[in-house]
Order: sequence, then structure tokens, then C-alpha cells
Amino acid sequence: MATRILDKEESIQTALKALKNNRPLRAEEICRDYLAVKPGCVDHLRLLGLALQKQDRLEEAEKQLRFALSLKPNFPQLHENLGSVLALRGQFEEAIENLEKAIQLDPTQAMAHKKLAEALAMVGRGEDADEEFRDYFEKRPEDGLVAKGANLLRDGQFDEAVEIFQGLLRKNPNNVNAMRFLALAYWEEKEQLDDAEALLRRVVEIAPDFTVGWLTLGMVLVERTKVIDAIEAYQHATRLEPNNPAGWGGLGNAFAVANYQDKGAEAYARAVSLNPDAPNLQMGYAHILKTLGDQEGALKAYRAAVASKPDFGEVYWSMANLKIFNFEEEEVSAMEYQLQNEELEDSAEVHFRFALGKAYEDKKDYDRAWHYYHSGNQKQRMLVSHDAVEMQARQNDIIDVFNREFIEEHQGSGFDAPDPILIVGLPRSGSTLVEQILASHSLVEGTSELPNLARIANSVGRYRSDGKVFPQSAKALKNRDWRAYGKQYIDETRRHREEGAPFFTDKMPNNFSLIGFLHLILPNAKVINTRRHPYDSCLGAYKQLFGKGQNFTYDMYDLADYYNQYHKTVSHWHEVLPGKILDVHYEETVTDLEGQVRRILEHCGLPFEEQCTRYWETDRAVRTASSEQVRQPIYTGALGKWRRYEDHLGLWKEQLGHIVTELPEVVVNAGR
Repeated sequence: MATRILDKEESIQTALKALKNNRPLRAEEICRDYLAVKPGCVDHLRLLGLALQKQDRLEEAEKQLRFALSLKPNFPQLHENLGSVLALRGQFEEAIENLEKAIQLDPTQAMAHKKLAEALAMVGRGEDADEEFRDYFEKRPEDGLVAKGANLLRDGQFDEAVEIFQGLLRKNPNNVNAMRFLALAYWEEKEQLDDAEALLRRVVEIAPDFTVGWLTLGMVLVERTKVIDAIEAYQHATRLEPNNPAGWGGLGNAFAVANYQDKGAEAYARAVSLNPDAPNLQMGYAHILKTLGDQEGALKAYRAAVASKPDFGEVYWSMANLKIFNFEEEEVSAMEYQLQNEELEDSAEVHFRFALGKAYEDKKDYDRAWHYYHSGNQKQRMLVSHDAVEMQARQNDIIDVFNREFIEEHQGSGFDAPDPILIVGLPRSGSTLVEQILASHSLVEGTSELPNLARIANSVGRYRSDGKVFPQSAKALKNRDWRAYGKQYIDETRRHREEGAPFFTDKMPNNFSLIGFLHLILPNAKVINTRRHPYDSCLGAYKQLFGKGQNFTYDMYDLADYYNQYHKTVSHWHEVLPGKILDVHYEETVTDLEGQVRRILEHCGLPFEEQCTRYWETDRAVRTASSEQVRQPIYTGALGKWRRYEDHLGLWKEQLGHIVTELPEVVVNAGR
């Protein structure tokens, strides 16, 4: 039975609907079916060109559009479509000719003016491009206002930009560009992220084939730690535009955040193959290769990023952050040269200073290394926010609420799952080493630094009318609530557990303050507190430029104060929850590996396994600053590093000396 051929109008509407629903292959089939009977239908040839363009089959699209123009040479929309395809193929001069012809035939075509402006800009004809943009904005005044708001936002005039976007949306609630830029404004200011997400979900609902809308939604969802939703948004963008490197780069980042490192590497590889000169894509690719243990590949990608952007300080720091990597002399000179640039951004300067600190430490020029580390910290401290008084008040509140009586009152109410092993402590105190030891056990899966426990704790009482927040809000919890929160933690962290092992690690160091809360919601969870000589612990943190958070590490006094609060809080848990926490000293681990491995496994209720003493043989992804170091056999070179900088550490000796006197002898004497 022959296939029924739709009449012309019905066929066109069906093809247009398929294109709107991002089904370009279906639109192509509809057009080809009609053209098989009516090969000279210019409208269908034009739609076929659009369908092929959507599939990134640009050469075929160009061929169909040229054929259509041979039949109807004065069809303005055909010239505009051909101009678009030629621009996408990089043939800008011929694209300009066709777009100018489209405007000559029909001056009212607003989009032709915009596309012509973009093509003129690509060939360096800036004044002509500006003129075309003005024509475009005159014909599309709403777009002109969006562009004005976008410029204000780029210049940091947040309130003025928001006023423009909100005004546009009052007049036209479905203006997707205004919605997207308003969401971007909220995202950049880290304000009203709920509203940003809602706006962007509305954008992609109204315009499901608006690729940049999906990309922006993915970005906001990553910010909101909704990484599974972010992955779906980026995947939608890559389906819309398979050759858009930004989509694949965003997808790679979302996979990395979700701890799907192999998938992230595949997405980033696709991104850099599409645009190898994009420094941010190369850096993101390098980060994930480092996590996977491919140092050679990571260095190649980092250096490709630097080649494209010599003042990219973050990349130099990322290379330094490989830890077991040494800079070439010309790279050290290049960094010092960049610091002479008066227009260098503050963030880039900080990255260069930390990287140079590492470079001179490797040269054993410790005074010069300290100069760069210290000046980098001083600069970074001005760029971040940390309220030591607020932190101290919160720790004291937690200690007051989770006292012995409170814990005994609610003991046994939580969810009885034994799965989690929490590794806490201060940054750079050996937590990654302990995690790697445990993750080498056949019954344990290593995940990463999970934000779930803190997020759950902070949600307690969030919607109370009296404004009480955690920890005070925990006083109102009923026995069933403790169990519900424990189950919530297990449910939320399940997506990080790909291997199906009965136990898993959560290595978020800041969880030390939440051990009481953890015990009441998950009484069978195990806790290991990783410790290191206080001066080495503080020095390790002071030499580390963290990607996010840990803002207390950029000032020597803040660091000492934080360490004292940490020590006070953990001492409280030892007192009210005896036996709950196992202290593991880094110095004891590297000098008696098997003995400490046995202690750790015994505390976790795990049988001894020999492979845990060969933790470096595992090929699991490691996402922390110590990722390369823990892939090496045990070494003692990091013991007592503080002695190399002793002349600069008077403040820490004064503030933390009382803790040093309590430490085991092997810790006190390390590095002598």
C-alpha cells in the first residue's frame, strides 16, 4: 500500500512541528517524502536545509539551499538561511553577501540584520557590525533592551540590569532572553537561586530548542548541587547541538561533580576535540584526567590551556597542585613575568603566587617560597569572607546543645544502617591517605567529600516561624525525626555508590562539628579523625589554594583559631561519645603503616586485608589535592615540613603550643 503524501500546507506544518520539537531527522523525512513527488517546491527545499543544518550536516544544507535559490533567486529568507549556513562553515565573506542580499530584498528582516552584524564582526568590520546591530535593535526593541541589560550586567551594574529585565518581563512574561539574563544575574550574585532555576525551567518549557537556555539551566543546577538534573540539562543541549563544545564541557563538569569521572573525561574529550583552543575546556579536561590518575594527559591539557591564555594563573596553580610535579625553569620565569602585569586580575595573581610558592619550595628556597605563599594568602584573604566570631559561636552552640544529657535522651532513635565511615579533620592532615586505605578494602567504596550531612543538619528547622536554626532547632526533634534524617542521608548518598559495597567513606573534613548529630541519626556510622602535627596541618592548609570554601585557611590567626575550635569540638565528642571516634595521626601511619591499618579496620569492624597496606595500587579516582601523592608508596618526606619554615611560624607556636604537648612522641619529633 502506497504511503499517503500530505498536501503542501499540512506537510509544511508537520515538518515545522518536528523542528520545534527538536526532531530534525523527522522533519527531513517529511520534506524528502514531499520532494519525491514535488521536487521543485522551494518551501520544502528551505525546510530541508533547516533540518540538515539542525543535524550539523552543513554541506548538504548548503547544497539544498543553493538549489532552492536557483529556482527562486529573489526569496529573501533563502538568502538569510544560506548566509547562516555559510557563517557556520566559516565562509563569512560569502555569508555577508547573502545576508546583505536578504536585507536588500526585504529590509524588515530583523534576524538578517543580527546575523549580518555577527558575520561582519567576525571579519573585523566592527563599525559596520555596530550599524547592523542598531538596525536589528530598532526592529526588535525588546532585544535591544535585553542587550543593554546584558552590558550593564557585564559591567557589574547588577541592580540596573535586573530592573531592565524585570521591566521587560512585566510587559512580555514569555521573553526567554530576558528570563535567561535575569536568571544569570541572580546566579552571578548568588542570590535568589530558586528564582533563577524557576526562570530557566520556564525558558526551556517555552523554547525547548533554545540551546543556550539548557546550558544556563545546567550551570545553575550545578551551583545548586542538583547535579543529576544538571547532567540531563547538558545532555539535552548536546542533543540540540552535537558540535557545541560548551555543551560537552558543561556535561563533563556535571559528570565530574557527580563523581562520574570516566563519563566526565569522555565529555571533556569531545569538547576539546571541537575547540582545542578554549583554555577553560582544556583546564576542565586536565582536572578530570588528574582525578583519574593520568598525570601526563593532565599536564598536556594544562599546558595547552596556558598556550592559549598565558595569564591563566589558575592553570599554573593546577599544575603545582599535582604535588609531585616540578615546573620547568621557563614556566617559573613566565609566572614571574605575569606578576609584573599591572592589569593582571586579582584572582590570577593569587594563583600565580601560590604556584610560585610551590616552585621555590621544590628548589628548597624556603624563604622565597614563604614570601609567595604568604603574599598569596594575604591577597586571597581580601577576596573571601570568613567570620571567625560566627564560626566560634556556632561551634559553642553545637557543644552546648549536643551535651551528654541530650545525646543520652535521644540515643538509639536513629536509622540503624552501618554503611557510612566518616573521615573528618582539618584539610591537609592525611584524610586522603586514610580514605585510600579504606577504599582498598573489598567491602568499602570510597566516594568523595559529600555535602549531605551538613546540608541535612542545616535544613533542621529551616521553616520554623520563630527563626531558630541548627543546632538550637535540633532540640525540637522527635525520635522519629532522628531516624528520618538518618534514612535521608543514606538515600541521598546512594547515588555516589556505584560499586555496591556494603560500606562507603564520606571524606568531608568539616563534618567534625556534626559528630553528635551524626551519632543520633546514624548510631552505627563509624568516624575517623585524621590528625597531624598542628604546625604541619596549618602549614599544609596555608600552602593550599582551595577551589571553594575553607576560607579560614588564608590568614595565620584565623587558621590557628580554627584549629583550636576543631580541637575543642573533637575533645567534646571524645568526652560525650567515648569510643565513637578513632584518632589517626599521619605521622604514626607513615611510620607504622600495617599497625595503623589494623587499627583503622578494627575500628570500622572490618577484617584485615593485605591490599589495604598497598593502597597506592588502586586505580580509583581521587578528587583531592593529595590525589597524586596517595598514588605513591608510603613516604616520610612530608614529616615535619613545618621545620623548614620555622622562622615564620611564631604565631602558630604561640597559639597552638599547648596542643603539641599532648601529642604522641612520634608526632612531636617528626622531621628531626
